[in-house]
Amino acid sequence: MILPIQITFRNMDHSDAVEARIREEAAKLETFYEAIMSCRVMVEIPHQHHQRGNPVHIRIDLGVPGGELVIKHEPNLHKTLRSTEADRSTKDRELHGPHKDAYVAIRDAFKTARRELQDFARRQRGDIKHRTPSEVVDEE
Repeated sequence: MILPIQITFRNMDHSDAVEARIREEAAKLETFYEAIMSCRVMVEIPHQHHQRGNPVHIRIDLGVPGGELVIKHEPNLHKTLRSTEADRSTKDRELHGPHKDAYVAIRDAFKTARRELQDFARRQRGDIKHRTPSEVVDEE
């Protein structure tokens, strides 16, 4: 990356291990799109819920030529419960679901960022067909 990665922690203590993981994932983004100008990552625990645990939210702002890509990863409790419901036998498994793990949230957020960067690169190269108004009318 040309510019340094800015990492911000909100409502939680700074973690060198989490910061190292973010830097690793951000370095991988460069293989998908080399012209990234800036990368800002915010790791946040929005609420202090002792009954539900502390879900981790990740926001990635990528500065690219001609704009900015914003990726927000805010885990959905209901989706996680549905995916773990089949193998959940006790309540304590719910408390340790993947939406509570910062590393899983980082992995998923950067996976989404990679897809967004790939789509952005395709649009810039012109690999995506652009529909003309007459094509839209003909289909209807």
